[in-house]
Amino acid sequence: MRLTLFDLDHTLIAGDSDYEWGQYLIDVGALDRATYENANHAFYEQYKAGTLDIREFLAFALAPLRDNALASLEAWRADFVRTRILPMIGTAARELVERERQRSHLVAIVTATNSFVTAPIAAEFGVQHLIATEPARAADGRFTGAVAGTPSFREGKVVRVDDWLTGLGLAWDQFCSTAFYSDSLNDLPLLQRVAEPVAVDPDPILRAHAEASSWPILSLHTATAVAAR
Repeated sequence: MRLTLFDLDHTLIAGDSDYEWGQYLIDVGALDRATYENANHAFYEQYKAGTLDIREFLAFALAPLRDNALASLEAWRADFVRTRILPMIGTAARELVERERQRSHLVAIVTATNSFVTAPIAAEFGVQHLIATEPARAADGRFTGAVAGTPSFREGKVVRVDDWLTGLGLAWDQFCSTAFYSDSLNDLPLLQRVAEPVAVDPDPILRAHAEASSWPILSLHTATAVAAR
């Protein structure tokens, strides 16, 4: 059996869905640009630098889910995926996912971005299993602004994948091969867990690590990234 895992942001899509969701909400007037945009950018830079405090960021990022009606959020999300995300998905990424779906027993997307934003993106790739940061909900279905369980970030991705496999009645040692595709230094814990780590359009720190470790380095987004701007 083969297990294949994909990061999402800057790996399968040529951008960061968490950051872009915040910018989209600013553009449609759901968030105040003056108070939100600078913080959104600052957190994004911290993520790229590997210094992000995930709990601090999630308190910021999940607040719009808490503060808006679910019907409004769902309408915005549909438009966001259509106008912001689909242009970031290139043919090479779609073909890679399809190849792995054909050869793998299990395929999952493992992302730090919350599941409300990323569920329709996983569906766009035809990937059934999504391991994402889970926003907590109240009894009436509204988001609370809190996190449910372990955030799917850094070492938390390993924890969440372990828990997911356990829930399926499986374990790592049951797979004859395991692979993870990612762009980010933040994903080194999970990249080091699998037998076949692949760096996809990697950031400078991950590129250096991949080169030193003789990991494959793959590019999916050169043309897509330009077209999406």
